[in-house]
Amino acid sequence: MACHLVALCFDAHDPLRLARFWAGVLGWEMADDPREGIALLPGDDTGFRIRFVPSQEQKTGQNQAHFDLTSTSLEDQQQTVARALELGARHIDIGQRPDEAHVVLADPEGNEFCVIEPDNQFLAGCGFIGALACDGSQEAGYFWCKALGWPLVWDQDQETAVRSPHGGPKITWGGPPLMPKTGKERLHFDLAPPADGDQQAEVDRLISLGATRIDIGQGEADWVVMADPDGHEFCVLPPQ
Repeated sequence: MACHLVALCFDAHDPLRLARFWAGVLGWEMADDPREGIALLPGDDTGFRIRFVPSQEQKTGQNQAHFDLTSTSLEDQQQTVARALELGARHIDIGQRPDEAHVVLADPEGNEFCVIEPDNQFLAGCGFIGALACDGSQEAGYFWCKALGWPLVWDQDQETAVRSPHGGPKITWGGPPLMPKTGKERLHFDLAPPADGDQQAEVDRLISLGATRIDIGQGEADWVVMADPDGHEFCVLPPQ
């Protein structure tokens, strides 16, 4: 049985400030997190919370994952950009071409995200968070398809995407060339077995799919830190 995607976690120097920013952008409610930090609870079919975890590590290089936010019209896109800028975002250049219609921004701690133009066919039918776009290989896409039990909704030219059967954003992997890994990722998934499941059995299953156990200095934590086939970290929690 596949595990459940509990949360997308952001390492944050100021978790409260970053949570307030994303709560304002997404319109989600803030809540105390049962593990640590602060969480945002989805107000739509996203299916997982966003967790902001205290960290003093500095951001080095571009994040391996970012949100693609959708728009219903050019005016809606402009309003989303204006709202994000008012809340503390800024425009950034990551090499996008002048003729590209999406807008690239960074949140108050430099985490990249895009506000996508209306009528984007790939994200048609998705909610406001259209996708979590990841730097990753086809192998990683296949791994996460099996790990989460989500169907592949795109598999072409080494680019892959999965989406929960219950809706929510797509998770995409752009294929090679991959960005060099510059340290611990600032964003990672928290997974958990079903309530009647077993954490160790789930860890063993993920290893059989291509994951590895890693040590990032977590000590005697009750979660297990792992890496997917591309080396990107994620955590397996006890049953929720």
